[in-house]
Amino acid sequence: MATEIHDNYKVSLRRSCDLVILQRTVYYYQSHRRDDTALRMRLVELSQIRVRYGIQRLQVLLRREGWKDNHKRVYRIYCEEGLNLRRKKNKRIKSARNRKPTDGTSSSLHECWSMDFMSDALFDGKRFRLLTLVDNYSRKCLAIEAGISIKGENVTEILKNITFEEKVFPERIKIDNGPEFISKELDRWAYEKNVELEFSRPGKPTDNAFIESFNGSLRDECLSVNWFLSLQDAQEKLNAWKLDYNDYRPHSSLGNLTPNEFIEMQSKKQISLF
Repeated sequence: MATEIHDNYKVSLRRSCDLVILQRTVYYYQSHRRDDTALRMRLVELSQIRVRYGIQRLQVLLRREGWKDNHKRVYRIYCEEGLNLRRKKNKRIKSARNRKPTDGTSSSLHECWSMDFMSDALFDGKRFRLLTLVDNYSRKCLAIEAGISIKGENVTEILKNITFEEKVFPERIKIDNGPEFISKELDRWAYEKNVELEFSRPGKPTDNAFIESFNGSLRDECLSVNWFLSLQDAQEKLNAWKLDYNDYRPHSSLGNLTPNEFIEMQSKKQISLF
């Protein structure tokens, strides 16, 4: 407004600023804000990967990567990009809609694992949950764990046991956006072990097709044909089915081999190359 008065009425800038009650230092001020394009791009990229992470967790991830920007700058960019989480359920945020789908394919053993939850009931109707874990390359079932309540710390402990038994860590794990999979405990474990958590799009189970196919077989061949008298009884029957699945059941996508036979064949091929 001071500029308009100065141009239209041919009065000095001093008087123009006095008329609109504006300090001349404010009028002459020029912003020296540095370019935040790189930070903006990285923040948007992280929000697309970690769909249910809010500003605080995204700030922690940026700190881990070495960004020194304070929380106020990060929050301003966070709001400008429309990344704010909506608290109402059944609403999908902008970053989730724009995420590119991945099919979880892999070309080597332990390159990509898939993990998901299922639910069933005991004979008396009491519900329990199952955590399933498979290797996408060999289709081997690595774990089927039953429990009344399986939280983020339980998932992390199961993964620790599996990686100790297998003596290897996967490059990435395909999971959905359930609260157990976006927990701080699982995120910390993945960060420390350099394991990438690859999230599927909300409402798109086909993004994690390998584990969905496995869950269908588990439901059809085990859960639907057994009565479970207790949680211990359920775990025993699940362990028996897991052994049968890995050692006896032929898999069409593996040339009618079992997962363990396929792993053994791949090991012999690698040895023959040397």
